[in-house]
Amino acid sequence: MDGIGAMRVLLAGATGAVGGPLTRALVGTGYDVLALARSEGSAAAVRAAGAEPVRADALDRDGLLRAVDGLAADAVIHQLTALKAPSRTLTADDPTNVLRSRGSANLLEAAGVLGARRFLTQSLVLGYGYRDHGERFVTEEDPFGVYRGTVSDHVVSGLVEAEERVFAADHVAGTALRYGLFHGPGTWFDPTPGSRPMPVPLGGGGVMSWIHIDDAVTGTLAALEHGRPGEAYNIVDGRPARFGDVAAAARRGRPGLRLPGWALRAAVPYLGDLMLDTTLRVSNAKAARDLGWTPHHPGHPGHPDHRANG
Repeated sequence: MDGIGAMRVLLAGATGAVGGPLTRALVGTGYDVLALARSEGSAAAVRAAGAEPVRADALDRDGLLRAVDGLAADAVIHQLTALKAPSRTLTADDPTNVLRSRGSANLLEAAGVLGARRFLTQSLVLGYGYRDHGERFVTEEDPFGVYRGTVSDHVVSGLVEAEERVFAADHVAGTALRYGLFHGPGTWFDPTPGSRPMPVPLGGGGVMSWIHIDDAVTGTLAALEHGRPGEAYNIVDGRPARFGDVAAAARRGRPGLRLPGWALRAAVPYLGDLMLDTTLRVSNAKAARDLGWTPHHPGHPGHPDHRANG
């Protein structure tokens, strides 16, 4: 751990698509991991990964603070989401938004009880706005929190609130990790046999920036060790690709479920904003420079953009 020693970390979301492999990676790297667990099943899973469960719900402020009372940690990592299959409707009180708002507030209080001085929060590149950003690569210097007056604004507002809470806290050094769209086990684009395919537009849809779960984990570890206070980092693979290309790669070349744009938008309006209206190429140059991080998963077969990002 580059001389950090036996750092102790409280991880919220330790059994999720990112949190599960992140728990194993933290333990394997030598960190002492406390992992929030709402149920005995979750507690058993984190024990099996080598972490110490802390039985608490991040949305139960009083219960969480009681659970961490008497414990100590150097850092808190917020990886809590409820990103299941997209629902027909999306509202301001979407479960993931609640985790990004009230969950962030409660975890920041818990960080104070633990004596933690570092706080990493999960964010997404989608905060740059659900629109066509053109051919250029977006950087952390571009506006974040761009709204367009559609259902996707609920996602953007949740991301902005999570980041603002962390950056405004005066008792921790906060860092935001703006991940690309996830692919890999446990995500919408899961290559595991038997996983449910995500519908994509006929023609492939828009170009998006991506990150494999394994690279999200290594990027998070790099930010924990080298991230600067008050900074956001784009954690993307640098190889933008269309939704259809990623879906095909996840299904090992099988076409999967492809819908006309009008049908996709009618079924789930949010997917229209995301897959039809958004073109978003994002640079990882800052993360490479400041964190010494390089993603290891290659670009996606058939992706249209083979240029290195700026």
